[in-house]
Amino acid sequence: MSLLDVRDLSISFRTAAGPLHVVDRVSFSVERSSTLAIVGESGCGKSVTAQSLLGLLPPKKTMVSGSIRLDDRELTNLSFERWREVRGRKIAMVFQDPMTSLNPLLTVGAQLREVLALHQKLSSNALGDEAASWLSKVGLPDPVARLAAYPFELSGGMRQRVLIALALAGRPELLVADEPTTALDVTIQAQILDLLGSLQRELGMGMVFITHDLGVVERISDRIAVLYAGRVVESGPTEQVLSNPSHPYTRALLDSVPGFRPRNGRLASIGGNVPSPSAWPPGCRFHPRCPSAIEPCSRTSPESVVLGDRARACHNPMEPRA
Repeated sequence: MSLLDVRDLSISFRTAAGPLHVVDRVSFSVERSSTLAIVGESGCGKSVTAQSLLGLLPPKKTMVSGSIRLDDRELTNLSFERWREVRGRKIAMVFQDPMTSLNPLLTVGAQLREVLALHQKLSSNALGDEAASWLSKVGLPDPVARLAAYPFELSGGMRQRVLIALALAGRPELLVADEPTTALDVTIQAQILDLLGSLQRELGMGMVFITHDLGVVERISDRIAVLYAGRVVESGPTEQVLSNPSHPYTRALLDSVPGFRPRNGRLASIGGNVPSPSAWPPGCRFHPRCPSAIEPCSRTSPESVVLGDRARACHNPMEPRA
């Protein structure tokens, strides 16, 4: 049984003009101690999908259908009180920008102690020791002194480590990381990825990693789900998908990244833009930008075809590259 099993997840925003569909029948699963990377351009629905996994979408403004099962427990019908029992203990999230996620008016120690108090019955002194222990786990130098620091007194990499400590303090079974390294320089990015990998092994947790950086995907994930215009167009083991993509969108993403393009080949760009949810094209949503589009692509939405450990939704899949 998978740790996380998402089936036919659809998400719509309520607007004055009617429902705005942003995620459409998305399905994926995450095994224990493994990492699924969800990739795609901005506007494809990655972050909305991530927020739905923790019930963070405003219920009065969104409609969510389908199934999200964590450890065989359905999450889509949880009340506000039940969600508070799940967040932190069962599933936690690391956001992209720690400066908007951390409280600027509270010290790092106060924020960590607050999280720990929600999940553990500890004395005041023990809470302080545990908070310092978590700062040490995430690699912050002089963790006791850092407890008295405010977020603005820390570097970007240090703030991201604090955010990881806050997310993992409840020892969740699943961590959702929404582009946690995007705002960091390459050296710090590598350190954060190594940190997440080591903590994952130590805690035995599953992870959903949201990103648009295929270099990060190759480094950290076991499986990949490629999202385009609210739909999963290709999924499978990371090494197989990156070495031989079968969907033209996946191939186009790879050809636009140094290190993945063919030897001696030129970097390519994907013409056009991701369509707005208010103007999704008929048929395959990628067909207006797709160099491999054929006549059915503009009329019929391709169904997902499962081939062994992989799946794709394409009328004209790519041939393996020599």
